[in-house]
Amino acid sequence: MTAAASGPTGPADPPLGDAPPLRLSFDGPLAVLTIDRPPENVFDHAMLDCWRHATDWLTRNPPRALLINAHGRVVSTGLDVTILDELSRHGAERFWAEQLDTVRALEGLPCPTVFAAHGLTLTAAFEIALACDFVLATGTARFGLVERRVAFVPSMGGLQRLAARAGRSRAAQLVMSGDLYRASTLADWGVVDSLFDPAIFAEQARAYAMRLAHGPTRAHAATKRVLAAVRDGGVAAADAVQPRISGAVARTEDHRRAVRAFLVQGPRHETVYFGR
Repeated sequence: MTAAASGPTGPADPPLGDAPPLRLSFDGPLAVLTIDRPPENVFDHAMLDCWRHATDWLTRNPPRALLINAHGRVVSTGLDVTILDELSRHGAERFWAEQLDTVRALEGLPCPTVFAAHGLTLTAAFEIALACDFVLATGTARFGLVERRVAFVPSMGGLQRLAARAGRSRAAQLVMSGDLYRASTLADWGVVDSLFDPAIFAEQARAYAMRLAHGPTRAHAATKRVLAAVRDGGVAAADAVQPRISGAVARTEDHRRAVRAFLVQGPRHETVYFGR
């Protein structure tokens, strides 16, 4: 993995090992995490360790946007069930706390995050998608939190994040039924943000993420902080932090340049943002 000059600074490579199941690359200001262990892209210990290392590295070296995609016929068939067999005897609480830390680190990145699902997306992969700002999919992609089949519960934060997007009743329906749901249904529920034709999905997903990467990065980070305050404490909590957040954005170079361009060129100005 080689970071482009406009990408993050810091160490050249996250410690993902040789031929990792998760790869990190850069396309200018856009970071791309690719799940790459076909045919099933299963979330085994190696995959989960890569996610932990990758999110730690991105937290220290934040890009201007992050796209998560997958190689192969499916996005992922989900968690390796042998892990659940191991955890039935010892260490479950600590293990799930560590996985949730990874999800929270992804969710807390100060940049837009986009999950691109071209096919079947189950359990752990779906839970990671729900921690992203935007979920893109083909119309025929299918999603499921199917832990019911092993008498378990989604444990990487997916259940609560699904409830936040779709409501408690629909989250309970999806999890307790253990059924698979088409992306078109989840779009109606507000879980999937945009649907694209499978023939052009990879290009459209990258263009979607790239537009965010070239946007006003500091303003996007501020939007995420305000929305996090709403999530954690409601409108009153967001109101309490809004002046400080907006004051910091007001001092950014991108904001000052865009205001001047608006005053000179009007609302259709095409100011280039540098993320500072």
